[in-house]
Amino acid sequence: MASINDLSLAKGLTAKVEEACAGLETGQAPILEQVSETTADLLKWWFQSEFQEARSFNFHSGQRQALLNVIYAHEVLGITTLQDLYQVAAADVMLTSTRDSEIIRASKNAYPKYCLKMATGTGKTWVLQALMVWQVLNANRAPDSGRYTKNFLVVAPGLIVYDRLLDAFMGKERDGKRDFLVSDLAIFQELFIPDAYRDEVFRFVQGAVCPKEEIGRKITAGGIIAISNWHVLSEEGEPLEDEEIAAPGDILDPKDVVQSILPLTPGTNQGNDLNVLNRQYERGGILSYLKDLPALMVFNDEAHHIHDFKREGEVTEVEWQKSLNLIAEPKGSRFVQLDFSATPYNEVGTGKNSRKTYFPHIVVDFDLKTAMRAGLVKSLVLDKRSEIGALSHEDLDFNADRDENGNPMLSEGQRIMLRAGLTKLRRLEADFGGLDPDKHPKMLVVCEDTTVTPLVVEFMRLEGLADDEVLRVDSNRKGELKPDEWKVMRERLFDVDRHSSPRVIVSVLMLREGFDVNNICVIVPLRASGAGILLEQTIGRGLRLMWRGNEYEDIKRENRQLIRSGKTPNNMIDILSIVEHPAFQSFYEDLIQEGLAAESDDDDDQNTSSTGDLISVGLRAGFEEYDFAIPFILREQVEELEDTQIDPTTLPAFGAFSLDQLKSQIGQGEKFHSEDVQARTRFGDYRVHGGVMTATGYNDYLARVTRRITEAVTLTDTTSSSKAFANASKFPYIQINRAELAEGIDTFVRNHLFGRALDPLAEENWRVLLIDPVTEHIIKVWARAILEAEDSVVVADAEVAHRRLSEVQKLAMREGSSLAVEKAIYLRLPYPSRNGGLEQAFMETCERDASVNAFCKINEQKHTFARLRYIKEDGLPAFYSPDFLVRAAGSVYLVETKAQGQLTSPNVLRKRKAAVSWCDRINALAPEHRSEAEWHYVLLGEETFYGWRDKGGSVADLMTYARLRPVEDRAQPKFVF
Repeated sequence: MASINDLSLAKGLTAKVEEACAGLETGQAPILEQVSETTADLLKWWFQSEFQEARSFNFHSGQRQALLNVIYAHEVLGITTLQDLYQVAAADVMLTSTRDSEIIRASKNAYPKYCLKMATGTGKTWVLQALMVWQVLNANRAPDSGRYTKNFLVVAPGLIVYDRLLDAFMGKERDGKRDFLVSDLAIFQELFIPDAYRDEVFRFVQGAVCPKEEIGRKITAGGIIAISNWHVLSEEGEPLEDEEIAAPGDILDPKDVVQSILPLTPGTNQGNDLNVLNRQYERGGILSYLKDLPALMVFNDEAHHIHDFKREGEVTEVEWQKSLNLIAEPKGSRFVQLDFSATPYNEVGTGKNSRKTYFPHIVVDFDLKTAMRAGLVKSLVLDKRSEIGALSHEDLDFNADRDENGNPMLSEGQRIMLRAGLTKLRRLEADFGGLDPDKHPKMLVVCEDTTVTPLVVEFMRLEGLADDEVLRVDSNRKGELKPDEWKVMRERLFDVDRHSSPRVIVSVLMLREGFDVNNICVIVPLRASGAGILLEQTIGRGLRLMWRGNEYEDIKRENRQLIRSGKTPNNMIDILSIVEHPAFQSFYEDLIQEGLAAESDDDDDQNTSSTGDLISVGLRAGFEEYDFAIPFILREQVEELEDTQIDPTTLPAFGAFSLDQLKSQIGQGEKFHSEDVQARTRFGDYRVHGGVMTATGYNDYLARVTRRITEAVTLTDTTSSSKAFANASKFPYIQINRAELAEGIDTFVRNHLFGRALDPLAEENWRVLLIDPVTEHIIKVWARAILEAEDSVVVADAEVAHRRLSEVQKLAMREGSSLAVEKAIYLRLPYPSRNGGLEQAFMETCERDASVNAFCKINEQKHTFARLRYIKEDGLPAFYSPDFLVRAAGSVYLVETKAQGQLTSPNVLRKRKAAVSWCDRINALAPEHRSEAEWHYVLLGEETFYGWRDKGGSVADLMTYARLRPVEDRAQPKFVF
């Protein structure tokens, strides 16, 4: 029987979305015709395979489903209430359950409302930001549609999550300042925002973000991103800087109840503090401001705090949900609520009779089990050390004991659990440090209350840890430090991944949410509550992946396979070890039975290395003999080539639609005006369209498209570092004369683009250029022409720098999937454990062939400088790394090994052309700049290699035979600006 608790809405909606999105990877999905042109642009950019392949990071399957489900429900279905959504996606729920039907029809659900159930550590904040980009871009183009807004309220349950959200939108705080260039939107702009929209989004976000103290005060232009913790919206006002947050349904302290009724408590200073009264007054102002906004989208992070809960048959709403209801009341369907939570449920009952009641508006279900199966979070191992397992529930106390004077002290059971955690931590530190000295595993101790944290800290000192190796984080700790000292501690807390100390973090439940670091590998939960929601939130702090990179994927995949078969994993790479009280074993039984968690004991620790067969391989003595120096031409920014013109007559015309057909599509547009973000000065009119380019006129269009082409072909690399980006921009891959490029594009548009003459300024003809396919065609043909002109004869001398493979001094690899070698800078070289037979055989042949002087396997993640730029079939620039460098018979060879069936794929052919052109340019340098050797590219098919090897041919002869040579074609112009 369908019900809310079965998550029927998420299942039904997902089925519809998958049908509508079939073919999205190729740009042919039905949904692309059902959404706005702007939304279609975003969906293609996010999920089309050709764009994904050009990036090193993309949305995973859970994030993809969350984005598509919300966009489909809100934009395609156009729902206005939760009832509307159920009627389309899960109508059976309303027919089979009167109780569920009443909940769905309740007035508090009478507006668009979506809950995204996503496991901790799976990137909820990325989904939040992508949905905001979707709303902003559509609101700019269709402000009266009623489906989009540029007003946002992002609500956090406490200050830890609040600070994390400020980091995401404004950049991390360093020395009291925030740098937008290190915000999520800036660092991952290649994922979130298509090129043509980035300036538009960045301008909006930088001018619209309001921290909680600026809500209702800061003047923003055209929208707001208000970021707040829930206390600002509640009658209780602000908490202490890191006051713990009570879960819904907790028993309230009688003193707190009295203070809420009598805020001006006689005889106390705080009760009569004017700052307290002022906060209550300002709360009313903030609510009034948000209520008066014509439209608002609310993002509730960790939303399990806000919804109603039941006690003794009475349903009660927590205070800040009441505030949201008040804000929503005048807006109708123009109020949208998106809730994010890994645990979107309330627990009803206690003990064995407890059960989960899920929120009714869950539209996607990407739970912890799914994330574990996909390898997106750490795997779980439950520590069952003999000294813990021998204790019964009665023997092992949760709570601290009291000494003869009544002072609190740790119980024997708590000390046993802490020692077990330290034992595991020390082993991980020793093993991980040998593999990668920059990896620093941490232990998190979650205490029952603030009276226990100092006891744990003292216990750690007695166990041999230094003061700076233990970091205590709780509200009492804040009271003992000055505000500026506490700020330093908080920065240290969120920077623990990069430093060896602290080794142990001791906290109460304050860190159960928002504390998102990667290196928590051991958790010791010293708390009395067995509530499932608290257990899941506690282990969530250690779920984020610590080891990232292709070299670790095989070993992590094998771990998951062992766990699925009920066995203990062979290593602790991305394993979260829980030192748990026996009383809470039942919480993990489902995970263990489904093959998603394992148990380990003392014998497992003694017989298993934390790193399995992963080893760290360094440089051999005398590595210089086998090193490779890769030349980089630095003077390309001032090169003078044979000719500085590309002939527009040689470029293909646009043939998808005729000029008359395009004119019929453009209409007249809608007129808007821009205002300066701060001074609110009107500075001109422009027309807004959903096409690739947005421009004020033909000249502006030429400037924008020229800049797009220039940026597409000039950068030497892609990087998430603003400093590295700035440095790379100083030395562009090609320097282009933008004025001449703009002149060439103008000639192309006027005389050749449509196969006939076009006056762009007559009757606003230039506006046909704003249509996506037209602009994309111009960019594609010009970018390709420029990049293909690189191999023109260089007139000026080149300035050359070199990068050596030995700059990477250590590589991590699996011992069982690597080969001991003598002719390489490293003692061993890796090969893929799956389908790596060709690479292994090639290395073995090089090793024993006297014609080979040196060779090395290139690691894509480490040897990032050893890669080549090429242009994909769709005209977009991309990079790739060849498999090997080989020095033989006085030449250096870039070798790409391929299965026979892959040799003729379009992108392999384009890589081949780029590599041959690169080698041709290198060979034009003076011999001292290219290691006194000719450089060549070899695309080596498996049949060629095995046939040559089996006939006894030498590798040097094979390289000479198989190397690719440039094809001189003087009929085609090869010029670059």
